[in-house]
Amino acid sequence: MADFNYMAILVAAIVPFIIGFAWYNPKLFGTTWMREAEMTEEKMKSGNMAVIFIVTLILSFILAFFVQTLTIHQMSAASLMGGDPELAKPSYEAFMNDYKDAFRTFKHGALHGVLAGLFLFFPVIAINGLFERKSWKYILINSGYWIVSLAVMGAIVCGWR
Repeated sequence: MADFNYMAILVAAIVPFIIGFAWYNPKLFGTTWMREAEMTEEKMKSGNMAVIFIVTLILSFILAFFVQTLTIHQMSAASLMGGDPELAKPSYEAFMNDYKDAFRTFKHGALHGVLAGLFLFFPVIAINGLFERKSWKYILINSGYWIVSLAVMGAIVCGWR
């Protein structure tokens, strides 16, 4: 059974910070995002950045933990029989022997990250944005950020063994 790689999860949890620093930089999408989000410099300075960063890291760790289960198919196979290999039928062991490292690549993890971004995150961000009366620029900037972040996170947690 594929075990959780906590070092890969921790590294993947840092990815949204790194991509966010570039993505929301004024030289990329930061200026447009601030305008579309109705964010001001005063609002930016009003929050407790230490708390924001700590909570963000915790939530990113939870997200990276989930992304690992999404990208590594062997974890899904283990969940089909309750997660306890002792309760598994012989076919489970045969399956794991045949597919032990199948699809455990950075490329495969990135693909699943992109799919999660497109088919999970984009709809949620778009729905919220529509009800909040945000522009499509705002929706696409935030969705794009998460699609790229999830692609990199998926690559790390799937390919790093």
